[in-house]
This record gives sequence, structure tokens and C-alpha cells, in this order.
Amino acid sequence: MQVEDLVEAIRLLETVLPPDVEGRLRGALGRESGISKMVVEAILENVLYAKERGVPMCQDTGILEFFVRCSNDHEEIRNKIAEALRRATREVPLRANTVNPFTRENEGTNLGRSHPIVHFEGRPLNEGDIEMDIIAKGAGSENVSASFMLDPMQGVEGIKKAVVQAVQKAGAKPCPPVVVGVGVGGNLERSAYLAKKALLRPLNEKNPNRNLAELEEELIEKVNALGIGPMGLGGSTTTIGVLLEWGHCHTASLPVSVNIQCWALRRISLEWQGKNFRILR
Repeated sequence: MQVEDLVEAIRLLETVLPPDVEGRLRGALGRESGISKMVVEAILENVLYAKERGVPMCQDTGILEFFVRCSNDHEEIRNKIAEALRRATREVPLRANTVNPFTRENEGTNLGRSHPIVHFEGRPLNEGDIEMDIIAKGAGSENVSASFMLDPMQGVEGIKKAVVQAVQKAGAKPCPPVVVGVGVGGNLERSAYLAKKALLRPLNEKNPNRNLAELEEELIEKVNALGIGPMGLGGSTTTIGVLLEWGHCHTASLPVSVNIQCWALRRISLEWQGKNFRILR
């Protein structure tokens, strides 16, 4: 795994919107009218400008989070990710976002205590390969994400209410149309992890569980019925997708986390097979 590969991947992550996300935004364009349609047109113009000029599509280049599947060498991989972040901050460039939460001191590298944020998720399909997903998450949408510890008796209806409540409370702050990642189960922190991980699934890939696929579609309808619309100016499209991940939980718990993502869903998937590197999506 070469640091140069990662720096280039981070550049693409920040400057080129995934085709499935752009496709959903273009779909929204056909549903909107008046000022809401003008907002979506402006978003798509921004997407094109960023791609053509090779500049970040948003001034908040976010906190980057890495999901890695590898056989071993975790510390070496973490160190290479840190070096790639340091270089990308200068070269892309990325805005230096990471600060000491108490003093607000900024080292200017997008690194620091507990950074980079790397999740090692087990082994890849082939021994020796490295698979990686990266997501960049800005503060506007992360700040309005939420976790709920529901009574198990609230069941699926409680999950629906939690998702809709979180989006309604967020309003225009996360720059809608949003993508909503939902994590159900595990415990408090696991549900939050699952909600973030849910955002890695392409919007045009249905949930493999038929019941959950139907639940995602129902939640899209409920969220869009809120009428918040593009940038909070009203309209038919408050969300362009709801994605759900789940895990088993304690019999007396029902953890639910809602990770709200702005229209600029910046994610990329990478693979190294020996020295051969490729971008999967």
C-alpha cells in the first residue's frame, strides 16, 4: 500500500461526487420547481465545477473516516493513512478541521489524539490484500446526527419515529437533500458505527433484506413528507436515500442511531492486491 495512492484517492473523494449520488440529485431536479429546483441546479453546477477544476466540492472537507479490511500490519497501515492525511491536507488541499476539544488548538494536519479514525473490520477475501472505504463527513450534518436508546416495546414504529424526529429536528442545518444512515442494534456506540457504515452502501443497491428494503422506502416517503426540501426552502426532496444497517442487541435494549449526511456524500472504495492498486467505486 503506497501513501501516494491514498493521497490521490482522498483528492478524488473530495472533488468527484459518486455517480449514484449525482444520479439521485438529478432525479430530484425533475421533482422540484421554483426556488427548490434552482437550489438543486446550483448544487449540480457546484458538482460539475469541482470535478472539472479538481477542487473540493465543499469548503468543509470534513473529518475522514477509514474502514479497512486487511490480514495484518494494522499499525503500518494506520501510519500510512496518517501520512496520507498529512500530505492531502497540504496538497488537495483539505481544510484543517481537527482541534483539541477543550482548547480548540489546531495542529493544522487533520491529525491529533484519536486521529486518524480507522476501523479495522477483519480480513479481505484474499490473504495479503487490503480493502478500504473512506468517507468524509462535515460538521453541519454530523452535528445534527443523533442516538436513541429506545424501549424494546417501541419496536419498528419507534425506529421510524426516531428517524423522522432526527431529520425534522435537523431541518435545514445539514444542507438537504440529505442521505440518512440508520444503525439499529448493538449498543450505544455500535449503533452509531452502524449508522455511519450504512452510508457506504451505494444508493442504487437495495438492502439485501427484503423487509429492511421496504422499511428504507417507507422512511424515504416519511422524511420527504416533512417538506423541508432542498436547503430547507421547501419541496418534495428532503432525502435522496435512507440506508439501514443492523446488529443483534441486548434483550432489554433497542439502540438506534441516525447519521444524517448532507447532499455531498463523499465516499470512495479502494483495493490493493499486492502492489496493484485500483479504485472500486
